[in-house]
Amino acid sequence: MNSHELIESFGEFARSKNIDRPTMMSILDDVFRTMIRKKYDQDENFDVIINPDNGDLEIWRNREIVDDNSEDIWDHDKIPLAEAQKIEPDFEVGESVAEAVKLEDFGRRAVLMARQTLIQRVKDLERDNLYQKYKDQVGEIVTGEVYQVWSREALIMDKDDNELVMPKGEQIPKDRFRKGDTVRAVVHRVEVINGTPKIILSRAAPAFLERLFELEVPEIYDGLITIKNVVREPGERAKVAVESYDERIDPVGACVGMKGSRIHPVVRELENENIDIINYTDNLELYIARALSPAKVGSMKINQENGRVSVFMKPDQVSLAIGRGGANIKLASRLVGMEIDVFREATDYEEDISLEEFSDEIEPWVLAELKKIGLDTGRAVLAVKKDDIVRRTELEEETVDDVYRIIRQEFADDEDLDDSTLEAAKNRVAAGKVADEEAAVTHASATATAAEHAVLPTENEDAGASSPATPAQ
Repeated sequence: MNSHELIESFGEFARSKNIDRPTMMSILDDVFRTMIRKKYDQDENFDVIINPDNGDLEIWRNREIVDDNSEDIWDHDKIPLAEAQKIEPDFEVGESVAEAVKLEDFGRRAVLMARQTLIQRVKDLERDNLYQKYKDQVGEIVTGEVYQVWSREALIMDKDDNELVMPKGEQIPKDRFRKGDTVRAVVHRVEVINGTPKIILSRAAPAFLERLFELEVPEIYDGLITIKNVVREPGERAKVAVESYDERIDPVGACVGMKGSRIHPVVRELENENIDIINYTDNLELYIARALSPAKVGSMKINQENGRVSVFMKPDQVSLAIGRGGANIKLASRLVGMEIDVFREATDYEEDISLEEFSDEIEPWVLAELKKIGLDTGRAVLAVKKDDIVRRTELEEETVDDVYRIIRQEFADDEDLDDSTLEAAKNRVAAGKVADEEAAVTHASATATAAEHAVLPTENEDAGASSPATPAQ
C-alpha cells in the first residue's frame, strides 16, 4: 500500500465517522511521527506534510552538513559532508539538507500497523465523542428509532446511528415497541464497559416526565414555574409538585392547560399515566393534605423526629387516600419525604378504647411498638392488617395475633362492632377495597381539572390537579 492509498482510505473512513478535518490531520501527523520515532529514535528534525484531500504525503528529514572528521557527525540532526554530496555534489559544510523519506522506507509491516493504528484512533475518538456527547445530555430527552427488541432491553439507534439501550426496567410497563418505531426517552446514565460507552435510556424515570412538562408548558421552560418534585409509579400514577414565582400565574392551571391541552400530550406519551399536579407550599400540613389528593384530610399528627405522619379522615375518604394497590399513599409519602399512615376518624357510634387500658394484658414494650406507628387505640389497631403491623414494627405475627385477640375480646360486648365490621375497617385502611374505590377509579377519565381539598390549614391556593381526571368528589 502506497502513501496515496493509505491517506485516501483513512480520509474516507474518518469522514464517514464525522471526524472533522483538523482532528483528522492531527491523527495522521501523530501516527506518522510515531513511525518516525520507531525508526529514527526521534522526530525533532522531521517535517510531515499531509494533504488528505488528494492523498499526498511528504516526509522530510532535515540535517546540517558537518565536516567528515567532526565529532558531531553522529548527532541526529547532522550529516557528514561526504554523505551529503551523494545527494547533491555542490553541498558544502554548514548548509542544510532536506532529504525525502518515502513511506516504503519504513517497511511493509510498519505501514500495515500504521493503517490499523489510524483506524483504531478514529474508533477511540468516536467512543470518546459518544461518551462526552451523552454524558452532557444526562437528564435530557432524546429521540431514536427502535432497531431491536429483546426480553430484557430494547436497542435504540439515534440519528447518527449510535446504539442506545433501554432496559426493561426503564420502560413503562405498557410500552410495546416494534422495530422501526420512533421513541422518546431521557438519557438516564452513561456507563463505560471495557472502554466502550453504554448509553442507558429511560421512560420510567421522574426526569422524563419533568422534561415532557418543560416541552409542553412554556412557563416551566422559561423558569416562571418550578417543578419542586416528581414521583412516579410508571404507567400508573404520578404526582408533581409545582410552584410559581409570579403571583399572577396559577402553576396548576398552567400545567393543565385549557381543557387539558397541555397535560394531555404528556399523559399520552406516558401511556395514560394518571398525573396529579399539586401546588407546592412550605406549610407541611397543607402540603401533605394536597399530596393525598383526591382524598380530603380531616386532621393529622406530624412526628418530625421519626419522619412519620398520622392522617385521620372520614371512612369514605380512606380508599381514595390509599389508592389502588396503595399507589396513592406511597407516592404521597415519597413526594413529601415522610411516611404517611392513614386512619379512619371514629364516628359517633363507634366507642374506642385507649391502648393504655390493655396494659394489664399486653406487655408495655408491645404497646410502645404500636404507639410508635401511630396506633394508640383499640380500633386503630384492628383497622390495620397484620402484615402491615409486622412490617412497620419489631413485633412477630404471633404477638400481633394475641393483640388482636385481646382487643376483640374487649369489644365483644359492643353490639355495634362485630367481626364483619372489624374486617371491613381493616379493608378500608389497608387495601382500600370498598365501594368508594369507584371514586378513585374516576382518575382515569379524559379531562384534567383542578381538584379541591378539605385541609386543616387555610391558605388561599388551589389544592392541585389530576390528569387525566375529573374533579375528585
